[in-house]
Amino acid sequence: PLSPGPDPAVDSAEDPSSGSGSLVVLFGATAGALGPDLGSDETDLILIVWQVVEPRSRQVGTLHKSLIRAEATALSPQCREASGLSADSLARAESLDKVLQQFLQLVNRDVALLGGGPYVLCTDGQQLLRQVLHPEASRKNLVLPDTFFSFYDLRREFHLQHPTACSARDLTVATMAQDLGLETDATEDDFGVWEVKTMVAIILHLLERPSGQLFSKPQVVKQKYETGPCSKADVVDSETVVRARGLPWQSSDQDVARFFKGLNIARGGVALCLNAQGRRNGEALIRFVDSEQRDLALQRHKHHMGIRYIEVYKATGEEFVKIAGGTSLEVARFLSREDQVILRLRGLPFSAGPTDVLGFLGPECPVTGGADGLLFVRHPDGRPTGDAFALFACEELAQAALRRHKGMLGKRYIELFRSTAAEVQQVLNRYASSPLLPTLTAPLLPIPFPLAAGPGRDCVRLRGLPYTATIEDILNFLGEAAADIRPHGVHMVLNQQGRPSGDAFIQMMSAERALAAAQRCHKKVMKERYVEVVPCSTEEMSRVLMGGTLGRSGMSPPPCKLPCLSPPTYATFQTTPTLIPTETAALYPSSALLPAARVPAAPTPVAYYPGPATQLYMNYTAYYPSPPVSPTTVGYLATPPAALASTSTSVLSQPGALVRMQGIPYTTGMKDLLSVFQAYQLAPDDYATLMPVGDPPRPVLQPKEWVCL
Repeated sequence: PLSPGPDPAVDSAEDPSSGSGSLVVLFGATAGALGPDLGSDETDLILIVWQVVEPRSRQVGTLHKSLIRAEATALSPQCREASGLSADSLARAESLDKVLQQFLQLVNRDVALLGGGPYVLCTDGQQLLRQVLHPEASRKNLVLPDTFFSFYDLRREFHLQHPTACSARDLTVATMAQDLGLETDATEDDFGVWEVKTMVAIILHLLERPSGQLFSKPQVVKQKYETGPCSKADVVDSETVVRARGLPWQSSDQDVARFFKGLNIARGGVALCLNAQGRRNGEALIRFVDSEQRDLALQRHKHHMGIRYIEVYKATGEEFVKIAGGTSLEVARFLSREDQVILRLRGLPFSAGPTDVLGFLGPECPVTGGADGLLFVRHPDGRPTGDAFALFACEELAQAALRRHKGMLGKRYIELFRSTAAEVQQVLNRYASSPLLPTLTAPLLPIPFPLAAGPGRDCVRLRGLPYTATIEDILNFLGEAAADIRPHGVHMVLNQQGRPSGDAFIQMMSAERALAAAQRCHKKVMKERYVEVVPCSTEEMSRVLMGGTLGRSGMSPPPCKLPCLSPPTYATFQTTPTLIPTETAALYPSSALLPAARVPAAPTPVAYYPGPATQLYMNYTAYYPSPPVSPTTVGYLATPPAALASTSTSVLSQPGALVRMQGIPYTTGMKDLLSVFQAYQLAPDDYATLMPVGDPPRPVLQPKEWVCL
């Protein structure tokens, strides 16, 4: 039966709410948390209660209530106490898809009885639709009707008329009714019925004072994630970004968007992170349209994607721009096409061009725009990397192209993966900022900071560190012993691939302090790993830092100390700093320079590792910088002119002192290199100017003693 209301013949032209259509007041509950935490525990929907309200005639329809059979029938104590439901009653209920069909049929019938017209859902807050219904339908592969993609949030509508009340997020049905002075039936014990009746009473009271803004702009749930480019110049609000960790490595931006189903992600707002090798590391940065969507996303911490749970944390806008932003106009034009599926091709022959790639993909999966839909990744000098990106107009064409995965192009098999706009930016940025000298097998110069070798065991070695450990983690691990560390005394060892090896050396003030630190911290736990702390000498430390090994069976020399690779007078470390001339620093790109190290606050400033003016990164170590700077970067920094004037003239400052050879065959030996320079030996008068760097004066080298570093 319909409740009585005002005369339906009211002049609708004078009623601003007449154009909003009918309102379907909807309440729901899950088997887990209720209230503001609704949907945060990933439990199934078990109940919906609804009633239709006609704003023009102020009439209401029949109140309906339906139970839903949940796959996991266990009810939380909070839900069992509030609803009075049991697992047996839920086991006899219908499934979600059938209940939604019944819901639509009954709503259409009630709306027709009230005069027909369109209708929009109205809920208390956004959790029911965004956090419960859409994610559950996505997990169960249900296609929701368009009805569930727009709704009115009663809290926001109430706040429009009563802006002096508390914020919309803090409102509840009870507080809204109390502010309006409505008398509600407190004896109603049927779960969900009281909430719907009270919401209907609030709506009717709000409609008594017509407003042009009331029920005029519904909330929208995006049906599809939209890709798009991001620029380095964009300003992203940090209150809209989250970081998701633990993603399957093969997941795409569409998979991430499906995990956050119901929440509105900004266009191009999914940025999958890549590791140093250009592969996905299981993390992504996601940008939402507003802070309220971000807060709802944080409630999905440890929700599941398949069998994996995903961690969700806060992130900053700067982090998102750093990962997803780009500066290339070519990339911006490539990504400017909307509604395109991006695939990445890896392992292409260096001689492959657009015609070869289009022929490899075949006519059954055409690339959007032909050759214009291909983007080849190149080194800064124009050399191809073997990677390319391709655009496809729809998912079906992309699926057809993925069937060519590991197909042969010439003599090489080609790998195809789903990609994203952010991944295109990251790959292009990575190759555009690659250092001039990516790897070195031995240092060219002595390490430019003092390390006086001695027999005393005034150092400690940390073995078994987590690979993610930073300088700050080590200082916290040492505790009080950190106050006994020498300036520039923290040395983290990297392997020959430039990755953390799990070892670190600490220089202490004395051998007694080193022994005390080892006894106090040996086998303490850092990030769920126990760390061995043993005393050692500065000489042992320096040999390891230069590429040698120090194991239980003894010490092996570093490669740069072997007679066949280095002059016999090469010093492992200098006792005085060596300054790199400005001319040499100009040879290297600014991206190779390392940021200033962070040190903990202290009454007396102490540098635990060298500042940027004296750092020199080699392949075998020195210090571990903060991500995302690569530890293998060779960072030559320009010396201030005043400091350069005060130092002695180095052989590097003389024109033609160093040459670089490219394209050398891998089988080339030292004799082959020396034979190249036989016609370019120094004149007899010039031998007096030849002086090894960092060594005291000694007899002049003869050509037969020349060595190649």
